[in-house]
Amino acid sequence: MQRGPTGPHRLLRPGAAADGPARRPGDRPHHGADLIDLADAAGVRGRGGAGFPTAVKMGAVRRRRGRAFVVANGTEGEPASAKDKVLLHHAPHLVIDGLVAAAEAVGARQGFLCLERGQPGLRGVLTRAVAGREDLGSVRVEIVETPHCYVSGEETALVRFLNGGDAKPSSTPPRPFEKGVDGAPTLVDNVETLADLALVARHGPDWFRSAGVADEPGTRLFTIGGGRVAPRVHEASVGASLVDLLRAVGEPPETVEAVLVGGYFGTWLRREQLPGLDSSSRSLATVGASPGCGVLRVLSPGQCGLAESSRVTTWLAAQSAGQCGPCANGLPALAEQLRAVHDGGPGADRALVAVRQLVGLVDGRGACRLPDGTARFVTSTLRAFEAHIEEHLWSGPCHSTAAVLPAPARGAWR
Repeated sequence: MQRGPTGPHRLLRPGAAADGPARRPGDRPHHGADLIDLADAAGVRGRGGAGFPTAVKMGAVRRRRGRAFVVANGTEGEPASAKDKVLLHHAPHLVIDGLVAAAEAVGARQGFLCLERGQPGLRGVLTRAVAGREDLGSVRVEIVETPHCYVSGEETALVRFLNGGDAKPSSTPPRPFEKGVDGAPTLVDNVETLADLALVARHGPDWFRSAGVADEPGTRLFTIGGGRVAPRVHEASVGASLVDLLRAVGEPPETVEAVLVGGYFGTWLRREQLPGLDSSSRSLATVGASPGCGVLRVLSPGQCGLAESSRVTTWLAAQSAGQCGPCANGLPALAEQLRAVHDGGPGADRALVAVRQLVGLVDGRGACRLPDGTARFVTSTLRAFEAHIEEHLWSGPCHSTAAVLPAPARGAWR
């Protein structure tokens, strides 16, 4: 196994792009329902952001019996992340193996491999990979292109889109494992999660647990950079220190102003908070953060954290599906007040009070996670950039024009 400075390379193993199916003669992969027990023993958790135990989701679908579906979620609407795109380009057969293994385990004969529209190169890679497979058995794999919207990758949004509707999150229950595609039980898993499942099927739980930490085994993909270097995808053992992860891609931690951990639903951490923290959920929870989708986005000295956060909050507000008051009304108001804090001048101090009030009003009250994630992001902005905020209150807007965090245009919902 190849090893880097922060752990083994499994998903992005050198040479994997040239591989065919991972389930080759002599590999003795595990098939059927026993894979659920193996996933449980291996401690496989979701890599899309929530970190939910994969075996629990699989078991819930399996117990429903009858017709079922599996959805491989590679939509990656998070602008700061590129891990799923890189994985699908680099190791498409590993993801397909995981999709097929999951389908066999839950009793499904149909799988959907979802990616965002506007990626003809990636669509071609996946089309050729599926077409070249002669070992899929009774499982049919269909490639589906989804709308380019931030919340269209949420599992209920994917299910609604596959059922012919808009790619907007649905109020739940029922969850997809109860009633999903065509009303049948549906397993929705991130493509990195399914790749991990394929590795467990091939090598077993003890091998999988040889990397990572006890309660979060394995490796994971991180999208790191944005300060001195362009963001790149790096594989590391869960539990690798944040300082080592930054150094591994050429971002010396001593030159960092702050790091956004977990993506746009994540948390800003100041430079002085980084030493002693690692990439596990347990460690990050001590500072109110979580790994999320594996983003570590760097802000360098001289770049204004408040300006970046204000711009991203405005972008998040524009991503609303308009299905509830906290999204349709609360998030635009929050973005407006945070922008007023950035602009400074008369009334900026009142705007700061309004920001704190609005965060409390939208958090936990939305039809999907957009209000909650935005509230978490803004709250961490207020903590991490107190000095920036004070300066803006007294001196007005800064002259920072460099947009560090991407904010792409939103596509249609269909």
